[in-house]
Amino acid sequence: MAQTPQQRKANAKFSKDIEKKMGKPAQEVKKKQDFKSPVSKFWLGLLAFVVFGGLIFELLSRFFL
Repeated sequence: MAQTPQQRKANAKFSKDIEKKMGKPAQEVKKKQDFKSPVSKFWLGLLAFVVFGGLIFELLSRFFL
């Protein structure tokens, strides 16, 4: 199966990174990876608004109605 240009580029980048790591101690090689949430802050905020807003609305309607 032939490689696409994208695959060729990704493979070249991967092999270049591996060659950089060769012969170095494991602690020097390890990078600290940043955690990236799969859900954006906007959607988390919207979900919190819907859940907590609904909770507050429900409590207000039970106490005052």
